[in-house]
Amino acid sequence: MGVTAALDNIPRGAWIALLVVSFVLFWPIGLGLLIYLKWSGRMGCWKHRGADHWRQRAQDSMQRWYRAQGSSGNRAFDEYRDETLRRLEEEQKEFKDFLERLRHAKDKAEFDQFMADRRRRGEPGPAPEPQA
Repeated sequence: MGVTAALDNIPRGAWIALLVVSFVLFWPIGLGLLIYLKWSGRMGCWKHRGADHWRQRAQDSMQRWYRAQGSSGNRAFDEYRDETLRRLEEEQKEFKDFLERLRHAKDKAEFDQFMADRRRRGEPGPAPEPQA
């Protein structure tokens, strides 16, 4: 297990306690730790970090658990489990691609609306690109 993975497993409460203790003992260490925690994103807000981070960690944990289980002794079940996991991973990838296309379409529509409003007001702006 790498250093980063080990640091990710330390709960937020432990980081806060370590931060307080380091400020009490020697404030420059506390300041350095505070900067590190903020820069690394370990103390970021939930809304800024997003649920994707936690969802990905849970998914990785489940995949490690399934792989560590090895064979159940029933070959038919093992094949079914492997096929189901493969299919779910494929569906997840397709869904992420769909969401990315949806976000792109939404961004494009908002930008087109902005440019149309800007042209209506008569403000100069970059020349619109021809659409295919």
